[in-house]
Amino acid sequence: MSTIDDIAGIEEQVALVDAALRPIAERPVDIMDPDWVTKMREGPDPLDEAGVRAEAESALRALIAVYAQGDETARVSVRGLFSRYTSFRWATHLPVEPTPDGFRQRLLHMSAVDQGNDTRDELLSLRDLCADARTAGIDIRPILAEVAELSSRENKYGMGSMRDILLGAA
Repeated sequence: MSTIDDIAGIEEQVALVDAALRPIAERPVDIMDPDWVTKMREGPDPLDEAGVRAEAESALRALIAVYAQGDETARVSVRGLFSRYTSFRWATHLPVEPTPDGFRQRLLHMSAVDQGNDTRDELLSLRDLCADARTAGIDIRPILAEVAELSSRENKYGMGSMRDILLGAA
């Protein structure tokens, strides 16, 4: 089976998860309610609310594996999936693992998301991710440089490419 076939199979799973998550992701939030932040924070995780945690996490891990092991064509395809399936992208994340491999996996995920909708959010997430890794004693520089080489060189929003952002953090 080719990488393209792998991606097509994963996309079917991502599309189903995205469809289940979309009503939650697009649900209006009443910011006039003084308790809206508390309600959001204390509410169920969207993956659990939609009943798709296992499927979402499986698809995410498969996408990250294809992204890390595939060629540039495969990586462009994976980035495209994250771009198209915004509810999946919004709700599905890796658990925090304070290890070099956990840091690498989260960077690969960030690279595949390729700045999402807002580079500023990604910069803040990257800053926190790097700070947590440093606190755990992880040498972040070689991992940032490795993942940067797999990352997009497109300056999507005028704040640099994902590759440049990761190299700047290194």
